Amino acid sequence: MKNIGIIGAGTMGIGIAQVAATNGCKVWVYDANAKQVESATVGLEKTLTKLVDKQKISAEKMTEILANISIATELKDFKDCELIIEAIIENKEIKTKVFTELENYVSESCILSSNTSSISITSLGAELKKPERFIGIHFFNPAPLMPLVEVIPSLLTEKTLAEKIYNLMKEWGKTPVIAKDIPGFIVNRIARPYYGEGLRIVEENIATPEQVDDAMKTLGNFKMGPFELMDLIGVDVNFAVTTTVYKDYFYDPKYKPSLLQQRMSEAKLHGRKTGKGFYDYSEGAEKPVAQKEDALYQQIFLRIISMLINEAVEAKRLGAANDEDIELAMQKGVNYPKGLLSWGKEIGYAKISETLQNLYEEYQEERYRQSPLLRKL
Repeated sequence: MKNIGIIGAGTMGIGIAQVAATNGCKVWVYDANAKQVESATVGLEKTLTKLVDKQKISAEKMTEILANISIATELKDFKDCELIIEAIIENKEIKTKVFTELENYVSESCILSSNTSSISITSLGAELKKPERFIGIHFFNPAPLMPLVEVIPSLLTEKTLAEKIYNLMKEWGKTPVIAKDIPGFIVNRIARPYYGEGLRIVEENIATPEQVDDAMKTLGNFKMGPFELMDLIGVDVNFAVTTTVYKDYFYDPKYKPSLLQQRMSEAKLHGRKTGKGFYDYSEGAEKPVAQKEDALYQQIFLRIISMLINEAVEAKRLGAANDEDIELAMQKGVNYPKGLLSWGKEIGYAKISETLQNLYEEYQEERYRQSPLLRKL
């Protein structure tokens, strides 16, 4: 697969284009907004120039990467592509419309895929004339730097296609894992409590965002706390993913979105990209210093890590992926310091079970129910 089409020239789309072009593929990039493609390619050139300056790549390699990328002005320009990766807005109707139109122009053997982070691959492919050629290929942001790629076959995907894409991602220097087509796949399902429980703690005035972040970094060795990470991802984006997972799990209380996060999305306090989120990123703004309290920090850490480990155990029980891929996905996809299944063993599954049982008794909410497998480990 040397001829690759990318639909969507946002950060994700142009990042995936860079990955493919770096690995010698000819890449066509299309966006409904023509100006977006132009600004994305200009941005890519600046990014590559910085890599040359830092001696990460040679000037010749930069020239080769840019030469491998062409701008597509319409979907018809993808007629010679062997693989097309869609990376547009997280909206099922818009994505489906693009794919059904695309089928009119591409060859019978062309593989169609979506970079969706949370929409069902089966539902996206079901409207196609040839759903068997459709698959999920989920990169993580920023695509050139983050090693993980979730490969998600649908119920209708041809049986050998996942392995083909898995091998292609390895050729591109990525760390692929094969995930089951369940809401959130591996990473976005298991990671939900990192944000959700952090938000719950702040909503209840148990701690401040900076205390939650500091507790997770100092006690858990996470590179970023949940509130720093939401600001980086985009508060609105994170809220949209949580809402999708919640709806797709038939409103399971475990994935219930946060009212605080909704209000911040409505206020356009989206984080770094808008200059303000849970923290202020405007020039000269000082980040608040967390007031350290050992007992509170222990409470925060144990509460969040227990919820995360419970999700990983439940993903194992449901066969979302094999144990190795579950561990790999969380470390390579969201930079967790350890695999959650081994972390549970280290803390003690009995301690995790006890923590969740205490939370369940305190709140009387299904949100804190344990995976049936947790008590057996």
